[in-house]
Amino acid sequence: MAGGLVYTAVGSDAMATAEYYGQALCELAKEHPDIVALTADLGGSTKIGVFGKEFPDRFFNVGIAEQNMVGIAAGMAKAGLVPFISTMSVFATMRVADQLHADVCYQNANVKIIGTHAGTSFGQAGSTHHAIVDFGLLRTLPNMKLVCPADGMETVNAVRAAYETPGPFYIRINRGFDRLLYENTEYGFQLGKAHMLNDGTDLTIIACGSCVYQALQAAKALEVNDGLKIRVLNMHTLKPIDREAVEKAIVDTRRIITVEDHNIINGLGSAVADIIAESGKGCAFKRLGVQDQFAPIGLHEDIMSVLGIDANGIMAAVREVMHKDFEEDDAWDDEV
Repeated sequence: MAGGLVYTAVGSDAMATAEYYGQALCELAKEHPDIVALTADLGGSTKIGVFGKEFPDRFFNVGIAEQNMVGIAAGMAKAGLVPFISTMSVFATMRVADQLHADVCYQNANVKIIGTHAGTSFGQAGSTHHAIVDFGLLRTLPNMKLVCPADGMETVNAVRAAYETPGPFYIRINRGFDRLLYENTEYGFQLGKAHMLNDGTDLTIIACGSCVYQALQAAKALEVNDGLKIRVLNMHTLKPIDREAVEKAIVDTRRIITVEDHNIINGLGSAVADIIAESGKGCAFKRLGVQDQFAPIGLHEDIMSVLGIDANGIMAAVREVMHKDFEEDDAWDDEV
């Protein structure tokens, strides 16, 4: 799905995740003249401003008017253009909820939303700038697709997938310099399909966004220190979610932990819990994330530690769940 984009891990740790999408969007726009971009006076902060420098006649700054921006984008989409709009995640979802509902999703308008500074990645800005309920809002909107990339390479794939997928599409990325998981874009990204980073039979960790790297580090440490074989799934697409991967994890490992930089209510954990409940099979299960409260103020890495969604917190949760037996045996004969 990389198209004309060629990225390697060399020097890429100096790029913020948002810079990947800015470059990817410019490359995509060279191929497709129907792409336009809109910002609400945050072209520099969200990195969509690079599109404006390269395609000034296809770039629109509407000012600090996010609701108008969404309405304008919906109109552009109905006229045959493919608008990409970008602002901070907290503004791209909650502030424009009515417009997303009525103008975009109800009309199934081909609008692509890139929300930056997601989760608690802009931690020092405080609760007004923490996007910890955007999954919950967008998961409930019909027609909306929702992707939360784990790093810059995956962001590149998500941008191209957004263009290639008709209808409303939301890409959720962080503010900071995320750790790289993938050396390039050619690792098999598929919309709606989880990507397995580590296989195992003792327990499955299902994570998204910045928590995927932490989950993988935890799995590696647990294998060395505890002898545990931990499956790690990068659930980059929350909607449509990969039901098959979750159902397979239930059968193969019977213990699942979800990790997200989001409220545990109506986020990744809730989506996975729905699948577990509907499967009719028992499973030891724990959700890590923001525990239905406002997150503290501070640097992202410190907040992740406080919330228990960094590698150390995930390791502690795995050890806790490994000691929970939901029945005396591991046989499936007595299951529904």
